Amino acid sequence: MTHYAKRNGRRQKPRRSAKVGLPPGTIQTDPNAEETKIRAICYGPDALEEVKISRPSQIAPLLKRWPKVWIDIAGLGSAQTISELGQSLNLHPLAVEDSVHVHQRAKVDDFGDHLFIVARMCNPGEKHVTEQCTMFLRTGMLVTFQERMGDSWGSIRERLRLGRGPLRTQGVDYLAYLLLDAMVDSYFPTLEAIGDQLDEYDERLADDDLTPNFQQLHQTRHQLLSLRRAIRPHRDMVNELVRDDCQFISSETRVFLRDCYDHVIQLLDMVESYRELTADLREFQMSLVGKRMNEIMKVLTVISTLFMPLSFIVGLYGMNFNTASPWNMPELNWRLGYPFSLGLMLASIVGMLYFFRRRGWF
Repeated sequence: MTHYAKRNGRRQKPRRSAKVGLPPGTIQTDPNAEETKIRAICYGPDALEEVKISRPSQIAPLLKRWPKVWIDIAGLGSAQTISELGQSLNLHPLAVEDSVHVHQRAKVDDFGDHLFIVARMCNPGEKHVTEQCTMFLRTGMLVTFQERMGDSWGSIRERLRLGRGPLRTQGVDYLAYLLLDAMVDSYFPTLEAIGDQLDEYDERLADDDLTPNFQQLHQTRHQLLSLRRAIRPHRDMVNELVRDDCQFISSETRVFLRDCYDHVIQLLDMVESYRELTADLREFQMSLVGKRMNEIMKVLTVISTLFMPLSFIVGLYGMNFNTASPWNMPELNWRLGYPFSLGLMLASIVGMLYFFRRRGWF
């Protein structure tokens, strides 16, 4: 599972599980990966059978008995099982290796006798988390690898069981389209939640509320960046499926894949719009913080300016020259000298406040 966890306040990037120097096609699983579980969903126009697979050798008889077989693999913890599965189904070793090493970007490769597709599925319950899913498409057979149990394919399995729609009558390429479309659509709830959060931030900032701090906006920006990295390769991958003349994808299914391509474009538009909105909100908050600081500095400056003439008057009358001097201060012996000095201070403050107001500084 590809994720961006935090350790000691720093954001950790995903690491490749393969070691340097291993031969191509080496199956090396993550020790923390879930146990590999395999089930086969075999179906035709009028019947369906689900089989739990304990050994890869059980799959070959099912391919002979049923016109269409979906081999659903969840968990990448057993290197031996996955290796035996790839050999029994004659899957290309490099593609099987890519299925286990979950740092791949979305892509499609044609190996002649089967088509290999890599896509990433979003997990809305966990931030910065996407799960790699791979498909091996061949006439009458679809093999899917997932990192763990739990996905957005539950409704598709239920449609298969109940025989709803044209799913059982169509080829496995149509099933591959439905799975791919579900993976693409899994990003919409996460992006919509981010959009609602950004709208809430925008409303708060418009009301001069600085509750959404820079750290929250920074985390949202990083989440959008990780989603963008996951979504953008799907555009080229789906476009290649639509435009290339591949024997494993019918012309009817390509029509549906065009709709999947439109969904990818919508997702990219949403990500770019939210990235711009996040940047605008950060700049808006910076301007609000600067405005608030300027208002505080203005008040402090006015107070300092008002006390400047008071300090001058107090300093002048604090010199205490001798009254016998020819340059004496007559107010020292004047009975009204003290009220006069206080009145002078008050008059200077009132005069300066009137001047500030006339100039529009208040």
